[in-house]
Amino acid sequence: MCRWCLFMSMIFCFICFATDGTARDFKTPEQALKDAFPGAKIEVKNLILSKDQLEKIERLSGMKLGTRLVSWYIAKKGNNVIGYAYIDSHTVRTHPEVVLYTITPDGKIDLIEVLSFNEPLEYMPDENWLRLFRGKELTPESLRLRKDIPNMTGATLTSRAITDNTRKVLAMWKVIFGGER
Repeated sequence: MCRWCLFMSMIFCFICFATDGTARDFKTPEQALKDAFPGAKIEVKNLILSKDQLEKIERLSGMKLGTRLVSWYIAKKGNNVIGYAYIDSHTVRTHPEVVLYTITPDGKIDLIEVLSFNEPLEYMPDENWLRLFRGKELTPESLRLRKDIPNMTGATLTSRAITDNTRKVLAMWKVIFGGER
């Protein structure tokens, strides 16, 4: 395992186990990436965003990014990029959730998968709800909870966290890889 992957695994474990002991880990980031991009070579791209990039991402997503240091995964078969991935950790209500977002080469959501969820399980999004994001791209009127993404009854905070962070991840992709000016 490369040093960066080992480092990311340690960070993932810290996030998951530094909570109240009720961490529910479903997959490691390495396993989730392998499953999302079978047979692909995964490259890690660590970036420090410029102030201009940070401002564009926040403007496009309507969210504060919180950091200028980001790590993206680029999946390749041969010389062809087959997809991008970002692993995001964010707070739902009071505990962290770790989510894998995969994006097609043309900037659309391919897969959203929860890797760790520390809130009560009844608030966790199910696969059917997560599939509603597939094919979505970032536009000014897209990815708005209760507009084009339905709320999950009884799990509004989870719905909002996933939806908002999907906008954030797509805005990052657009600025970093999609040529957003």
